[in-house]
Amino acid sequence: MLTERQLFLLQVLVNDYILSAEPVGSRSIAKRDDVHYSPATIRNELADLEEMGYLEKTHLSSGRVPSEKGYRFYVDHLLSPVMLSDDEMRGIRQAFRQEFVETEKLIQTTAELLSDFTNYTAIMLGPELLDTRLKHLEMIRLSERQGVMIIVTDTGHVENRVVSFPSGIKPGEIEKIVNILNEKLNKVPLYQLRNRLQEEVGKVLRQHVSHFEKIMSLLQESLTIDDPEKIFFSGKNKILAQPEFQNVDKIIPLLNVFEGKAIIHELLSLPAEGLHIRIGTENKRLGITDCSLITTTYSVDGEHVGTVAVIGPKRMAYPRVVTLIDLLSKILTKNLTERESRK
Repeated sequence: MLTERQLFLLQVLVNDYILSAEPVGSRSIAKRDDVHYSPATIRNELADLEEMGYLEKTHLSSGRVPSEKGYRFYVDHLLSPVMLSDDEMRGIRQAFRQEFVETEKLIQTTAELLSDFTNYTAIMLGPELLDTRLKHLEMIRLSERQGVMIIVTDTGHVENRVVSFPSGIKPGEIEKIVNILNEKLNKVPLYQLRNRLQEEVGKVLRQHVSHFEKIMSLLQESLTIDDPEKIFFSGKNKILAQPEFQNVDKIIPLLNVFEGKAIIHELLSLPAEGLHIRIGTENKRLGITDCSLITTTYSVDGEHVGTVAVIGPKRMAYPRVVTLIDLLSKILTKNLTERESRK
């Protein structure tokens, strides 16, 4: 358990190192106006923090830098969001004031703002099928228990799904199911199909078909459409300008990560909503073990449809990035939801 003084000094040291990228010594901390401890006291406390694994020394320098454990403690216990300036808020509002005809342009603009305001690399996953809607469904019976569901979208995309019917279902029921689906789901965005199926279609089907639970299970599985996500980058070169990445041995693996679509999907595909911060080796991917990755999700009508991310050095300005990524993901969610409601 850290003492109040150790908590304060750890926070000061992390903040100073984020700004300077230089190891922080006890003497430089003692010179701060908000610090009222002697250099000797600070030196002893920093030595204790190093012994506990929160700080580490680089080479033979007298200064110290945060360890991954120190960053993790800072992020979990000492992090406070920052206030953006009036000029910054005006710039963000101005950027979103224009009418975005294309969803992709809206997402790319968000990535550019995030990179410009943080000075790190911004990455976003955006669903390619966000604007794609269901046009028509067919269900063809091949045998007593087997059939094919044909899904047609308004872009002309066609998918065929083999389905297994419950024992005893009548041909008339299959026709009735298809009619209900086409009536209730026509022009529904693909990302909303499962929810609308549960909320609207289920109530009607329960009244008109036997084997309701099995039919709903069949439909839920068949109408799960993999939503391919497009990757949007902004500021790829910005992370390379950071002092930590002047070594070619660090740059090449990082560039390989940026060029690997599957790797980006792996890094940014999160199991749950909310803001996530992964520091250094927590990323478990060669090439970004010297980086920190901050991610969150954005939504349309309560449905999570994409991911917003910032990648930078472990010496990242966490308070500022957390503030910006949270704000911009909420603005993006609001804009996408409003666009959807106007359709």
